[in-house]
Amino acid sequence: MRELRELALLFLKLGTIGFGGPAAHIAMMEDEVVSRRRWMTREHFLDLVGATNLIPGPNSTEMAIHVGYQRAGWAGLVTAGACFILPAVLLTGLLAWAYKVYGTVPEVMPFIYGIKPAVIAVILSALWKLGKKAVKGWRYAAIGIAVALLVFGGLNEVLAILLGGLLGGAWIRLQPNPSPPGNAKVGAGLAVIPAAQTEAAAGSATLVAGAAAGAGAVSLSQLGLTFLKIGFVLFGSGYVLIAFMEGELVGELGWLTQQQLIDAIAIGQFTPGPVLSTATFVGYLIADLPGALIATLGIFLPSFIFVAILNPLVPRMRRSRLLSSFLDAVNVSAMGLMLAVTLTLGSNVLVEWPAVLIAALASFVVFYWRRVNAAWVIIGGAAAGYLLALV
Repeated sequence: MRELRELALLFLKLGTIGFGGPAAHIAMMEDEVVSRRRWMTREHFLDLVGATNLIPGPNSTEMAIHVGYQRAGWAGLVTAGACFILPAVLLTGLLAWAYKVYGTVPEVMPFIYGIKPAVIAVILSALWKLGKKAVKGWRYAAIGIAVALLVFGGLNEVLAILLGGLLGGAWIRLQPNPSPPGNAKVGAGLAVIPAAQTEAAAGSATLVAGAAAGAGAVSLSQLGLTFLKIGFVLFGSGYVLIAFMEGELVGELGWLTQQQLIDAIAIGQFTPGPVLSTATFVGYLIADLPGALIATLGIFLPSFIFVAILNPLVPRMRRSRLLSSFLDAVNVSAMGLMLAVTLTLGSNVLVEWPAVLIAALASFVVFYWRRVNAAWVIIGGAAAGYLLALV
């Protein structure tokens, strides 16, 4: 019971302050689970993240589920995953109710303006700490850089990871003395779903009255199966989620208008926790509270299933010399993705002096006051963004 209580409190906290996308979420988890609580080694944590990047679903949510399973078995798996998702789902559901009643999304951009540069600092800190474990030589660095360049060139993130893992793993095996499987210093890296998230269009948006969405207009079983299908096949970034929802819900089924979909994605961007909580918003628009519950369950359930299958396999992969090289290459490839994400975020966010100032101050805090909790950095960035908006 103590382990379950610890998991619940930790992931409720992370789900509440988890702004910034999967990269930031995983950085916060590493800080809490490895550095502070020492529930697992950094090597094993990062092996889990690297493997998670190869399956569908939201990486940070799946990492929460992994941690719960490692800490307290099946009960921990459910507790950690549900508690990480819950704050975003509750807030998104509340916003969906307000949107349906008032027809607009709230104005929160001053807070988001400050959170984004603070998140970049948190990600850079994690990239530095974990990169020291992942990059064990020039071959590893070359694999990571190559994957970053492929992503910048437009290659799908999952394909880039697979190429890095397969080709990079074979290249690593050509070393005269590859690291033995099971070695405590065997490589690890930070895998993330690139946070190529759409900017939160948080101004007013009119709810189109003629939309087909409405309570009772859609079969709940059909709604649940639609989101279950999306959850089982959703690889990649938030852009992929948008593409799936546009194709299914707007184009094929006609349950939403384009404007409603845009507003739903915006809500998912500026609420904390996993961006897939967008499903809660969409489900509420389509079929009120039952729709929100069914859509949320449908899109997140596959993540629990995939992690339950994957978690016991990762240690076996690490003990295999061949698969261990593949994991090393996947992990360092994911570092390349992390680098690409950070550079992309920086180019989009650090365009005005207030954002640069917040990022610089946050970086100073996380690099020189290393014991500070990342949550305070995020909260401080939000406060700074709000105060600077008043100037």
